[in-house]
Amino acid sequence: MTRSVVIVGGGPRGTGVLERIVAGAPGAGVDAEHPLDVHVVDPYPAGAGRIWRTAQSELLWMNSMAADVTMWTDDTVRMDGPIVPGPSLIEWAEAVRAAGEEPEGRVGEEIRGLRPETFPTRQLQSYYLAAVLDRVLADLPAGVRVHVHEARATGVVDGDLHRVSLSTGEVLDADAIVLASGHLDAAPTDDETSLRRCADRLGLRYLPPEQTTDSDLDAIPPGEVVVARGMGLAFVDLMVLLFEGRGGSFVHEEGDDDGSGRGRLRYVPSGREVSLHVGSGRGVPYHAKTEYTLIGPRPPLPMFFGPDQVDELAGRQGGVSLRTDAWPMIAKEIGWGWYHELFHGHPERVGTDWDTFAAAYTELDWYSAERERLVAESVPDEADRLDFERLDRPLDGVRTDLETLQKQLRGYIADDLARHVDPAHTEELGAFTAMLSAFMVSVELASRGALTAKSKARDLGWWQNLFSSMASGPPGPRLRQMLALSRAGFLTFLGSGLSVEIDQDGKSFVATGSALDGPPVRATTFVDARLASPSVRRSSDPMLRSLMAAGALDEETLSWNACGRTDDYSGVVEHATGLVPVDARDHRVLTGPGFDEPHPTLFAIGPHTTMRLPGAFTRPRTNNLSFRANDALAQALLATATGSRD
Repeated sequence: MTRSVVIVGGGPRGTGVLERIVAGAPGAGVDAEHPLDVHVVDPYPAGAGRIWRTAQSELLWMNSMAADVTMWTDDTVRMDGPIVPGPSLIEWAEAVRAAGEEPEGRVGEEIRGLRPETFPTRQLQSYYLAAVLDRVLADLPAGVRVHVHEARATGVVDGDLHRVSLSTGEVLDADAIVLASGHLDAAPTDDETSLRRCADRLGLRYLPPEQTTDSDLDAIPPGEVVVARGMGLAFVDLMVLLFEGRGGSFVHEEGDDDGSGRGRLRYVPSGREVSLHVGSGRGVPYHAKTEYTLIGPRPPLPMFFGPDQVDELAGRQGGVSLRTDAWPMIAKEIGWGWYHELFHGHPERVGTDWDTFAAAYTELDWYSAERERLVAESVPDEADRLDFERLDRPLDGVRTDLETLQKQLRGYIADDLARHVDPAHTEELGAFTAMLSAFMVSVELASRGALTAKSKARDLGWWQNLFSSMASGPPGPRLRQMLALSRAGFLTFLGSGLSVEIDQDGKSFVATGSALDGPPVRATTFVDARLASPSVRRSSDPMLRSLMAAGALDEETLSWNACGRTDDYSGVVEHATGLVPVDARDHRVLTGPGFDEPHPTLFAIGPHTTMRLPGAFTRPRTNNLSFRANDALAQALLATATGSRD
């Protein structure tokens, strides 16, 4: 009897799960006599999916270098399923070049010029992801049949999770369903809805949080004063599309350096520019991606925050706080990566040998005067010491006029750029390496149910934001463009603590910031430059809404008593994370009143779930948690699908 699996979402995550199903199928008893049909459903081209689709601006880049992107497992990945090696993005491009098979047009030119340190366009990544899917489909073992449907999954039929309807009218049989849709669109919050209604009534423009590539930026006329809230990757896309996307360009000019060691850029306007003002809670852009390799050996990791520490924390009665109990270990781990590279890569900048420093560092708590003294005595230059406060909140205590703030922020960005593109600062990459390790361990800690509800609600978002700002920023060239736009007067920084309200009498948005001392900025367009907050209940995805109606899933809700008492319910706080709760072991959707009952045939994986994984693709040879998660899901799904409907 043929079994059937439906994967909703054909982007990198869905492709990764498919690859693991295909790799594990023979070991699960799938063969010509016991076949398995796998249906991949996505309205966008499978492989790339929506975010990485070819049909988007060629100006948009990845924020990873070509050598740091792979969709294939290797012998570092600790998992139950078989390892299936494959090429990284740069290796694939080199093979395409060697075979003379470059596609015609701009992407072919990009492949011919691609280097390991290049930040590829998203269009090129689309071609790579399509090639990954093509290879999976070309190497199907006996009994596995894959059907790709360029359609939208619209729900389950009459609440029956064994029947999935598509936008084409087709109905698919399903012994198991995998939700791998990635970032979910969601209806605006009540506050966002009120803001849009008020803006519409006054003739203003408000663009709520969404994928920037889907925003109607053409509706913003040239010369408009625009305020953007958010300085992460969504803002970088906004900046690119509003300036280069309207015909502006950047040229190299001789003279002062912008921090990159490559001179500086000058912006050449097209005449269709807007006046863009930007701020955020932190007030500075994400740190630039590093563009060098480690000089010293790779730091041994984990050291202070690994499986043993997770076991100890998970065994504590009453739960733990990530900020109070785990963060000191995480910070020490990141410091270990930083100083390991500083001592090995730049020994002329330290005052002792590594063995002496490491022995003392290992014994000291992160928040201790002894550790601070050790670092001060061993690392003479304060700029060579790891300072999380400086990295995370550089504008704390700053309050100045608008013109001075521009100079300060241009200096800050230039310094950050230098630290991430100049090999004199490879300790930054040492810290990144350790931070990536610590992030994956923290996901495992959270997945064990060790965190209190309060810490899970408040601390995980803080840690993920800090991780993103330090480890998932834009390519250095984007910060060079940001500096050029600022010098040209088209981009104005508003700093930290940004607040935006509507002045109904003045018919304008009014933007103020905690770092800005002076009159507020008035604008006629306001862009919330970020992704929509996750919300199953506000999701516009018809499949999720159908599963909710069938009672198969709901969004996670956390609660705790602010009074700290179990006999007084007056202080109970409830917090909806907006995420699909899943079992961290195999990504089954959790149901029931306490979200503690694994669903027998429904799985979910990706950023819309409570298992907060890194990206669907990763650096090679890093034992990436995403690959391990894909495999764990595939193993459980194969056991479910091949054992059902007997």
